Amino acid sequence: MTAPTASALDLPAYLERIGFPGPPDAPDLGTLSALQRGHLMSIPFENLDVVGGSVPSLALADLQDKLVRGGRGGYCFEHNLLLAAVLERVGFGVRLLTGRVLVGTDDPASRPRTHAALLVDVPGEDTRFLTDVGFGSIGAPIEPLPFTAGAERAAGTRRHRLSRWPGADGYDSWVLEARAGDRWVPQYALSAEPAARIDLDVANWYIATHPRSPFRDRPAVQRTEPGVHRSLSGRELTITDEHTGTARTRELTDEQEVRRVLREEMGLPDGVR
Repeated sequence: MTAPTASALDLPAYLERIGFPGPPDAPDLGTLSALQRGHLMSIPFENLDVVGGSVPSLALADLQDKLVRGGRGGYCFEHNLLLAAVLERVGFGVRLLTGRVLVGTDDPASRPRTHAALLVDVPGEDTRFLTDVGFGSIGAPIEPLPFTAGAERAAGTRRHRLSRWPGADGYDSWVLEARAGDRWVPQYALSAEPAARIDLDVANWYIATHPRSPFRDRPAVQRTEPGVHRSLSGRELTITDEHTGTARTRELTDEQEVRRVLREEMGLPDGVR
């Protein structure tokens, strides 16, 4: 990817934010896994800036101010661009990918490419790895997944695989699937073609401003912790025990309770709304 602003990265502050123990030893698979897991478990997914009427900045300095120093979260473009700068600094090769979210549809062509993920080169490994810390769903992968058709990986309570779906236009899609009970559920479809940074800027603008964007009208905040996933959609809070698969959903009573949940359960700073 070669992010020209990566030199401005405050790596020690980022590592402290995600609870990473000391400077990374080497750009190996163990380091990549620890960075992905630490980021996902520490920085929430949230769209509160968009609900408030603004377009999130994707400049590295602003991402650090918000997600690292400010204790905030963000959505896919913010999370994965921040992680991309970290990975490049550590010594990994990084390619931006874009894709279509498949959750809730049987027709991939009905969805625009509004998700971003990373394809990472790990020195000494024969394959690249799909790495993603910005898919704010219980179907999100916790650790890197080999970018090969049929590859499977179990991490904690979650299990994922990559499938290659032939496209009607002759271009294949790489589909991330999550295991749910006895079936595989498609999460998103990626193009292997490298995305340019401008592609993310356009998608970011679309998601933040288009009248049909699912992120404009209601808060979507999610937090992953070991064995527990919390999701706030509007005023509906769902807490899933991933060990048992049981989920509890309730409607928050008022704005005061929403603010309390954002602070105490989602880990966002006081006063954010």
